[in-house]
Amino acid sequence: MADTVSEIMENKNKVFNDPIHGNIELHPILVKIIDTPQFQRLRNIKQLGGVYYVYPGASHNRFEHSIGVAYLAGELLQTLKEKQRKLRIDERDVLCVQIAGLCHDLGHGPFSHMFDLMFIPKARPGYDWSHEKASQNMFDHLVEENGLIGVMEHHGLVPEEDRLFIKELIDPPKVEEITEWPHHGRPREKAFLYEVVSNTRNKIDVDKWEYFARDCHHLGMKNNFDCHRLIKFARVCEVDGMMQICYRDKEVFNLYNMFYTRFSLHKRAYQHKVANSVEWMIRDAFLKADKHMEIKGHDGKTFTLSTAIDDMVAYIKLTDAIFDQILNSSSKELRGAREILERIMRRELYVCLGDFSSQQPQAIIEAQWNKHLRGGNPDDYVVELVKYNYGMGAEDPIKHVRFYNKQNTDEARPINRAQVSLLLPEHFEEKKCRIYTKRTSNEDLEADRKMFNTFGPAQPHQA
Repeated sequence: MADTVSEIMENKNKVFNDPIHGNIELHPILVKIIDTPQFQRLRNIKQLGGVYYVYPGASHNRFEHSIGVAYLAGELLQTLKEKQRKLRIDERDVLCVQIAGLCHDLGHGPFSHMFDLMFIPKARPGYDWSHEKASQNMFDHLVEENGLIGVMEHHGLVPEEDRLFIKELIDPPKVEEITEWPHHGRPREKAFLYEVVSNTRNKIDVDKWEYFARDCHHLGMKNNFDCHRLIKFARVCEVDGMMQICYRDKEVFNLYNMFYTRFSLHKRAYQHKVANSVEWMIRDAFLKADKHMEIKGHDGKTFTLSTAIDDMVAYIKLTDAIFDQILNSSSKELRGAREILERIMRRELYVCLGDFSSQQPQAIIEAQWNKHLRGGNPDDYVVELVKYNYGMGAEDPIKHVRFYNKQNTDEARPINRAQVSLLLPEHFEEKKCRIYTKRTSNEDLEADRKMFNTFGPAQPHQA
């Protein structure tokens, strides 16, 4: 009898009460994936890392964001499936894209982007690694460790083909790199499926829709972009021989709002100078702790903080909890790392000396600053180049979007900026260089500020 009840429960959808999307109903296979240690790990990884130290509401985690992405992926595909039968979107397609949405962040490390953009590049310079690649590896690990091949077959998936498809969706190649059709999970006529979770063509995807809504909610900011309206006006059209997701012409201003939301979130929250200060401190603590932390992996092999990314059994143990492990340790080897984290707890943060606009590469600015120190220790400072943009560097991403009109829903074209508004931005990226000092005495801070004031104004600025 117990087995029968268990089987019934495994074949039922589950409803999640979410503060952003309301009641989310998910397919049993998605629930099965959620109920694994590999996915549950995401409960302990802050979505916005150090931003929580500035915005007290930003306590949300990768776990709930990932569930939201799976939900929105399903909403978009079901809408396209119902409106355009000729696309032949089947339940396998929908499930695979939803699974990719659910699993796209499995590879994030402690404090999210601090780990992959600050820590790993310094701990392992030149190492070819990204959180997307780690997500692909963790997805394989999740499937194998939890015996999900049979579950996939039970729900109508073809494990060998669909598993590959899901991993392709998590980290698709950039559009400009595509000459011949690069994918094996689905044929060219279903190219649009690769634009749902991670859209390399124009950056319009459900991942962004989800984190815009969730992050704004927890940051206490207004989100002026309505993804549910946009979904209703989404349509697949053939453009230059490729089936891609296009939008109704009247939605172009909604899309500009979407990209402005991204710009605004980066400027006000994601790249906040104090949030980044905290993340640089956590990065430095992790670097000092790196070789002194033993993390058990497959077959009992031992890894460090920076090498655990090579073994999923070890990597699953890396969450934000590493912070507390270091902070509460009594190990002599971890003393240096512990002292940095204790500074964070006392709010004795690295001080931002100031910023200036710059088009120079970070390495050049860093070299110039080190020269400007005149014998000072470069390790006492952090030089960072922050970029606020619409998602495609200095380019207007709307150039890469195609729009259909009411009279012709099957033909999509670019839209002229003048048709949208004469008040659209002329520039789509802003770059600023910041310099932080790690020194704490009033005398040192005063000297560092004077040094910055003679350095910053002398740098080449943006036009």
